[in-house]
Amino acid sequence: MIDWTLVKALAIPNVGGWASALTMAGQVRSPSGKAWYDHLKKPTWNPPKWVFGPAWTVLYTGMGYASYIVYEDCGGFTENALVPLSLFGTQLIFNWTWSPIFFKFHKIGLAFIHMIALDVAAGACTISFFNVNKKTLYFMAPYMCWLTFASFLNYTIWKLNPDVPKDPNNKDD
Repeated sequence: MIDWTLVKALAIPNVGGWASALTMAGQVRSPSGKAWYDHLKKPTWNPPKWVFGPAWTVLYTGMGYASYIVYEDCGGFTENALVPLSLFGTQLIFNWTWSPIFFKFHKIGLAFIHMIALDVAAGACTISFFNVNKKTLYFMAPYMCWLTFASFLNYTIWKLNPDVPKDPNNKDD
């Protein structure tokens, strides 16, 4: 028997992440050659572009599974689940809306501020999940580590590119 609640818990974070990634179209990879992201100055420790898709898929799946554990342990959408699952939804919204700010609108500094809000929301969610079931930390800790790394990366790119134009091919930007 298929546990459709589990399937949804694993799929929802990924589907939102994939939808968010659509805002990166043409900004990270471009058929014409170099995309906007390629023109940015990045630190030597910046991962290759291909790493991000698989990393986020694993992280979204892990946090989805953690939400499933909380849902099950709280007996579904009950009063006990209200705070942890609301925090989960909140941090997902922050997560999904970071990509458009950074990649579509090229607001690197604003994206960093947004990332700090995401870090706080994800931290609150992780603590809330841990209070329901300590095993959720196995799934949320990698996410928190990646967010810490991503925050430093966002900050560093912002500082290395204080006046980056929206479109490097347009001199009027």
